[in-house]
Parts: sequence; C-alpha cells; structure tokens
Amino acid sequence: MTVISGIRQNNFIIIGRAGMDFYADPPGTKTEEATHFFSCLGGSSANIGAAITRHGGKAALVTSVSDDAIGRFALNELRRYEVDATHVKSVGGEARNSLAVIESKVEDHQSVIYRNGAADFEMTVEDVSAVDYGSYGALITTGTVFAAEPSRSAAFHAFDLAREAGLPLIFDLDYRPYSWPSPEVASEVYSRAGALCDVIIGNDLEFGFMAGGIDKGLDKARELAATTAEIVIYKMGEEGAITITRDDEFRTGVYSVTALKPTGAGDSFMGGFIASMAAGHDLRTSVLRGSACAAIVVTRVGCAPAMPTTAELEDFLAEHPGPTEP
Repeated sequence: MTVISGIRQNNFIIIGRAGMDFYADPPGTKTEEATHFFSCLGGSSANIGAAITRHGGKAALVTSVSDDAIGRFALNELRRYEVDATHVKSVGGEARNSLAVIESKVEDHQSVIYRNGAADFEMTVEDVSAVDYGSYGALITTGTVFAAEPSRSAAFHAFDLAREAGLPLIFDLDYRPYSWPSPEVASEVYSRAGALCDVIIGNDLEFGFMAGGIDKGLDKARELAATTAEIVIYKMGEEGAITITRDDEFRTGVYSVTALKPTGAGDSFMGGFIASMAAGHDLRTSVLRGSACAAIVVTRVGCAPAMPTTAELEDFLAEHPGPTEP
C-alpha cells in the first residue's frame, strides 16, 4: 500500500494519549484568578482523532486511561467525537490521566501539564497486538508515546505490526521535554522512530532537537526525506512551512488571524492535512488547508471542540484573503 492510497482510505488507527483539558473561563482569565473552568477532551492523539472525525474521516485510538472518573470522562468525550475507543484500556492502581490547565490568552500564556504516573504510558505490547491493522489505511502516532515504558516498546511493536499489514506510518513529533528522562534518551528514540516513518510532521524546534541543534533541523528534515520518509513537513510558526519530498521542496505561508490562544494548532494542522489528502487534494493544497485549520483552532476555546468541520474550513477559506507569502 502506498502512502497516498493508505491515507485515502480515510480510516486511521492512532496510537497515543487521551486526557482532560481545563480552560480558565471566561477567555482571557488567568488560571490563578479563575473561579470557573471549561473542560474538554485533551491529549494530542485524541485531538488528532477528533480533528479527523470532524472532517468526516474514521479514527480509532489505542491508549490507556485511568480507571476513575477522569478516565471515564476521556472515554465519554472520545465517543462524543465519534473516535472509536474499542482499544482504549482502563488501568487501575496509581496511574492517572494526563491533565492540562490552560489559559485562553496569548500574552503571558500559561499551560500547566500534569503527567506524573501517566496512565497512557501503561499501554502494552499486548494492547497494540489486539488491533486488526488490516482494517485501517494508515497509522498515526505522536512522540509522547515513546517517552516511557511500557508504552515505548508497545508503540514500536505497533509500528512493526502496521508495517506487516502494509500501512504507512505517520509521525507527529510532538516533543514534550517534561515527559522524558533525559534529552539524550529522547533524541535517540526520536531518531529511531523517525527513520521508520513515511510522513513526518514537526516544527523547527523539534527537528532541531532531533538533529542536535536548531540550526541543523532543516538539514535533518531534508535527510529524512532523502532516505526514509516520503513526506516531511518542517513547520516554522508564523513563517509558514517547508514541505519536502524526494522530488520536490516548496514553502507555504500561514493564514493570519487574531489568536485567542496558542494551543491546539499542531493537532489541527495534522487533522486538516490528513483529511485533505484523504479527500484527494494535492500535497501543496493539503498543507495549506492544514494551516487554515491551525489558524481556526487558535481563535477558539479548547482543542478538540475547536477543531473545524470541512464546511467550516471551506467557509474560512472563502472569506479569508489567503495565506501569507512564504
């Protein structure tokens, strides 16, 4: 199965975490001054799943959640967004779901992430082995699954099983330093995972981290595209993105908006990009549509609930003057 044919099946198995996000309410409120909070689905992989289903695609999540009220909240939210939770396991003991306390403000923005004893790190080889990978078109994962055992070994085993079933592997780098025992371990594991993947998406800091220096990140992205990956997208924030394949390299701009918050853009980009590729758009158009989805999300409260539908994306594109010059 080729990367494009797999994506166009529009049915994805996603390895990663689901959690709870708390947003200080109303928007603009600092966390330390808040008396009310808005709760919603969180976790990068769960957010990507929600983004895909909002565009009409199918997504199933493989992860672990805590066997408590917060874990059940995450399960309920996954079902509300029509993300298949068949392979989401509840775990007891001291494991706890990840929790993010976030502000809907840009200036002096604070996001506080609680990841001690994270339940999603309890995902096992047995959990990923229970998946029928042949039922899906592609596997998507984010970097946080590799930060601790047994999740790390389980994720690499899922890669092996997906490969055996002919699925392309899509990797959102999503580097979160607080989840890792050391930068050295993270760099080695990221490099190992990146070398196995067909589509790799990350920002300049993440590629720079993999390469051992921010000034080496673009060269690392180009190296991956020249050797193992078919599509590499090197995101540069307000400066747009560089998309690299073995035959081409092009730059795209961003859609300027007045942001309410800085969070959720990466997950929305991934969902919009993948959904656009699944719908038959070419690579450049899909990157731009992913960028438009990222722009929409930062103008709304939350991550999962802020993900646009395809109709909302089309309305945005029709009304917006267009992307910046790259």
